[in-house]
Parts: sequence; C-alpha cells; structure tokens
Amino acid sequence: MPPWLKLTAITLDCADPEALAAFYRQATGLDPHPASDGEFAGLTGEDGLFIGFQRVDDHRAPSWPGGAVPQQAHLDFEVDDLDEAEALLLELGASKPAHQPGGERWRVFADPAGHPFCLTRASRDAQG
Repeated sequence: MPPWLKLTAITLDCADPEALAAFYRQATGLDPHPASDGEFAGLTGEDGLFIGFQRVDDHRAPSWPGGAVPQQAHLDFEVDDLDEAEALLLELGASKPAHQPGGERWRVFADPAGHPFCLTRASRDAQG
C-alpha cells in the first residue's frame, strides 16, 4: 500500500495575517493558534488541521476568474445550507464574484484578502 499523505496545514499569503485569521475563525469556528505574532497567524481544528496566514509585503490579491494575478490556491468548505452560509460570509467580509460556474452545486467567494474559496452542500450520505 502506498504511504498516504495526511493534510496537516494550509498557509495563505496575505497583507494582514491577524485580520484574515479573524475572518476564517468566525467562518469556521477553528481555534486561534498561540504562536500568532502579527507576521503570522494561525487557526487549529480539533482534528489537527492548521490554517496559517503569513504576511507578504506587496501582497496582490488573486483576480479570479481572470488570470492577471493567479488564484494561487483555494479552499473548499462543505455546508448544510448554502444560502445561510453565504449570508454569514458576506456579513463577515467575504465577497461573491459575479462569475459562478458551479450552478446549484457550489458557490465561489473571495475572502477579505482576495483568495477564492468555494462552498458546497454537505453530502446527505456523509451526514448520516
């Protein structure tokens, strides 16, 4: 059997690590990591997943769906109610691009630093 890789951390470049960590903390409920220092901030989940945010001088937000500044990376989140999650994320400071290629299956947003991320409906089978 091949050695499977376990995803343990994701780190996003941004201009303001603490602000972006605060956005994702409110959106996900993950706990703040104690090593946050202004240049780097992080969140940790109960399952050990770590999301980090690192300051990059002259950070340029991705320009999705165009390619002038590549999207660099994106996150996908599963939710029970797309409309409810959308309302919360917009209230927290996310934006919703006009281009929505997922139809009813998923929705694309951008976090306050411009990183695209998607919401998809939770699988009924996975919910038990």
